[in-house]
Amino acid sequence: MGMSTGAASSGGGSRRRRGKRRGPMNEINMTPMVDVMLVLLIIFMVSAPMMTVGVPLELPKTAAKSLSAKKQPITISVQAGGEIFLQETPVAEDAIVEQLKAIAEAGYEERIFVRADGNAGYGTVMKVMARISAAGFRNIGLVTAQQTAGS
Repeated sequence: MGMSTGAASSGGGSRRRRGKRRGPMNEINMTPMVDVMLVLLIIFMVSAPMMTVGVPLELPKTAAKSLSAKKQPITISVQAGGEIFLQETPVAEDAIVEQLKAIAEAGYEERIFVRADGNAGYGTVMKVMARISAAGFRNIGLVTAQQTAGS
């Protein structure tokens, strides 16, 4: 009753191999790392267009090449209805000069970008540009969307 056959229960889960002992594995399994990197790449590719800063506008399309900026630029956006935004903050047309002068006192000397909706009034855009010039900024850039071959 207490005795059983020794061949059937010799060692169970802790078997030892006879002969050579295996050393530590010296290879790295790259498959999990590649899987993680591909998932991160897909996440960033999907989320990058959603992270664009600014007011939603329908920008006019041109064939001009894009400019590179060293610092985060200041953008003033003009919507089709005439609403004006400094970065993403709504601002009155009369308050643009004071706010830009305050920014200039902080040491900002780079280009100011004007993003205007394609349906915004030309007069409104020109008034905004005149206010920027009155604040002492002479380097003004107009932002447009890249023109595609079909449009």
